[in-house]
Amino acid sequence: MAQHVLSPATVERRLRPIYDNLEVGNNRKALQECEKVLKKHPHLLCARALKGLALLRLGRVEESDIFLTAVANERPSDDSTLQVLSFCYKELEQLDKIVELYNLAVQQCPGNEELLAHLFISHVRIEDFKAQQSVALQLYKAVPKNAYYFWAVMSVVLQGIRGPEKNVPEKRKLCLSLAQRMVDKIINENKLESEQEVFLYFHILKLQNDNKAALTFLNGPICEKYYPGIPISFKIELLQSLCMWEEINPLLKDLLKEEPDRWDYYKDYLTSCFELYKIEKEKSKSEEECMQVLEDCHEFICMLIESNTKKVRGSYLARLELHKRMRAQNLNTKDLLGNFCDQVLEYFRLFGNKSCCTHDVALFLESISMEERQSLASKLLLESGISSTTLPQNKDQMQKHICALQISRMCGSHIDLKVEHLLAFYTALKLHYEHGLSSFGKGLLSTDIGPSDPYALLAANVMYDISLQEQKSDHLFEALCLLQYVLRNSTSNFHVKLLSLKIYHMFGCLLGAQEMYDYLDIKHIQLDSMGYVHCNLLPLCGRVSMGRTVFDATLKFFTYSYKERLEYISYAYRFCSFSKLEEFMNFKERLSNSLMYVSTAVEAQLCDLVSFYGSVQQNLTAYNAMSIDPSDDRISWHELSDNRDLTAILRWDPVHLVNVEEERKSSFEQEVDLLHIRSLILRLVSSFVDLFHPAPEAKLSAKKPTVNINANKNEINKEKLKEIDVVESLRDSWKTLFENLRSKKHKPLSNRFIADLLPTRLHLMLQMPYEAFFTNLADFVINLYKVDKSLSEKSKAVNDNVTRIVAILKDTIEESNMTRGDGLWRRREWQNKIAACMELLSLYVFVLSVFNEKFQPPLKSSKSKKKTENLTDLQMSEKERSQLLQDMQRHVRQKLEVCDYTIQYWEPPTLPRDLSSFMADLSLKPEFETTLISDVASIFKESHELMVNEFLNLIKDKIFCCSNVIDKTNAKK
Repeated sequence: MAQHVLSPATVERRLRPIYDNLEVGNNRKALQECEKVLKKHPHLLCARALKGLALLRLGRVEESDIFLTAVANERPSDDSTLQVLSFCYKELEQLDKIVELYNLAVQQCPGNEELLAHLFISHVRIEDFKAQQSVALQLYKAVPKNAYYFWAVMSVVLQGIRGPEKNVPEKRKLCLSLAQRMVDKIINENKLESEQEVFLYFHILKLQNDNKAALTFLNGPICEKYYPGIPISFKIELLQSLCMWEEINPLLKDLLKEEPDRWDYYKDYLTSCFELYKIEKEKSKSEEECMQVLEDCHEFICMLIESNTKKVRGSYLARLELHKRMRAQNLNTKDLLGNFCDQVLEYFRLFGNKSCCTHDVALFLESISMEERQSLASKLLLESGISSTTLPQNKDQMQKHICALQISRMCGSHIDLKVEHLLAFYTALKLHYEHGLSSFGKGLLSTDIGPSDPYALLAANVMYDISLQEQKSDHLFEALCLLQYVLRNSTSNFHVKLLSLKIYHMFGCLLGAQEMYDYLDIKHIQLDSMGYVHCNLLPLCGRVSMGRTVFDATLKFFTYSYKERLEYISYAYRFCSFSKLEEFMNFKERLSNSLMYVSTAVEAQLCDLVSFYGSVQQNLTAYNAMSIDPSDDRISWHELSDNRDLTAILRWDPVHLVNVEEERKSSFEQEVDLLHIRSLILRLVSSFVDLFHPAPEAKLSAKKPTVNINANKNEINKEKLKEIDVVESLRDSWKTLFENLRSKKHKPLSNRFIADLLPTRLHLMLQMPYEAFFTNLADFVINLYKVDKSLSEKSKAVNDNVTRIVAILKDTIEESNMTRGDGLWRRREWQNKIAACMELLSLYVFVLSVFNEKFQPPLKSSKSKKKTENLTDLQMSEKERSQLLQDMQRHVRQKLEVCDYTIQYWEPPTLPRDLSSFMADLSLKPEFETTLISDVASIFKESHELMVNEFLNLIKDKIFCCSNVIDKTNAKK
């Protein structure tokens, strides 16, 4: 009753300390304040809800759930209590409970605007579009505001384009027609109020592909009155879809006169000119008359060039684009436009001192022949004014030289050079970098990128080319040292950091790669778009702890941003920003289905399973907390999105040898197939464990009392049958998956250039005995469960696989130790193999320890007699199975001891040359030279030592686990 006596102001005053402590994260103090308030007012619902929130943030989830459930059962209708409960359910990701909460509140206070609005937003969070429509109309009926009506309209639109029946054309058409009629009603009643309402109607017309009606509406009085600032791009898009080229052409001309540097306008303008050319040709006019359109186009562009007092790139690029498109259609360009290379040269003279010039010229290289490219490259180098004996006199001349060198490489000038010429070129680039640094790189801010840094980046590309030709690492190691030198001078150059990260990964130096990744300070959305440069390479890298830390940071972004994205969508409704709503929803879907997110989540769980240590019961408790359901494949395979930014690492490789989209497609397919394997491993291991140690919830549900005891037994048998069916189904899926993968015949990704993606782990998974190991292990588990006499054969197959894995580990380490001349070139390959062996053995030890725990012999007792088992001739007794498992446990412990001994003698990677030789070749400033190379070399040594120590600790944990199980069994005998 206390809550009815207290005034709202008094309640607010007494709850304020709780809110303040929760806001600053002092949850323990907030809990104490809750206790104080509840001692005086035990029935104050908001205080009880706040106590639940404080307990939740302290990690006491079960206690929190008791309080939250009790408060929710009271059916609160006051805003403060509802808001606290909503906040708790958001943190628990139980969004459906928020809907129930506000549904009950609305039933108590029908017509309450605030409660109905919250109910609508709660439906928005779970994307129940039909319920959204119903609540929005209730709101409009209670409080006739346009915003609520258009919430309903938008909900109808979303039913058509995103609802369960979005792929049914009739349903989609019906929903969009209904939405249009709803807005027509408002228009007829002259009730439109805002530009967003106008936009929504325009959007509905476009979704129905009624472009003619959309254009009429766009040019009509309603748009003019309520949406005068509608983007001109909407009109251009509609005119293009309606092929109204005669209207587009003059419109774009006027726009270009106002904004002569708009590249997007130029592209649309040129498209309209060529479409008009086609129309003239279809009218059977002479070639001379048809060409008049393109001549007018050229005159217009030239007029823009001449009339602009300020140099703008757009008009010059448009002239090059006109040349390119005419050549593509085999039209005569020489008479109208002159020589293409001369125009590129003119563009270079004007804009070669800008870093964007390289990218601009690259747009047109594919349209000219290889001979012309070589000629162009020579002319650009000559135009830069720098020869083998001269140095740039100012920063602009240096930038022109850099641009000419980059374009020259893109033209293929470096491809056929011999090693000695490439080394001479590298030396020249290094000297140019030093000159540029000393002459033009002084007094820069810490956030500035050095003006001569591109010389060093180009030098690293050249050294990779040499290393690839010779299949040796010394030149690439030297390039890495040069990049580290650049990084000391230009601490903010992320291009250098990315390239250094890539080289460290090529050499399998995880410590150096992690340092560069930390130095890059990748955060927020970059974790999705650029995380692939590091995260994708961490599994099977040999450092499980490091990988887990990076995975945690990445997953934290996806988890928190998911909640934020839901709020963005709700804000878009609240402010009636319909033009942004779909953009937010698309963004949410792309991140939720991101390959990066899904694969990181799977790898993080595999890391946990691999690194389990301690007793079997501790491991099972940790495993149960992971909540893995082997029967449920939660991955939406057909909706996975590729959000990687493959242009993150700068490249100036020959345009005729680079196909970024093909590389993206091939790598994405391989990453998805790899995810199939990793996900199935996780589910297989989980199914093995669940078969003999069901999750606690399953055990509780199996023990529920029922009237019919026989019926209860039947239910338990059905449940067991279901569990063994899951194992058999996953085993069959595992076999089928590898059959499909081999039939696809995936080729390793090209490593022709340093900017290319590193090969995926898919080929390693196919090369290593993953397929045979998990197939045989699944067969063994099924036979163990069914008590089959062939269990001995299955166990032998598993033991043979363990022996084979250890042999691979030994052979790989021996090969690494025997490679004296160059221990870096194949270092990553060796590390991945050894890490894969350790992963297989670690997962096997965990599964085997769980089986041994299940088949522990009972404690000896003189008072009880062992019940005789009713077995057929084809079945093994529990004692025999226990003994078999013991033998397998001893076998794997013995093999782990072999691994322990072998890894202890794994030698650190040998550098291809001694440090003094590298110092002589680098010839950097003395104050850097003495420490730089030794620092980089020490990173490789330390990285190896850390990895070996982690492997040894992992083996120690697994041996302890095996010994613990064996000793426990022996004690019970």
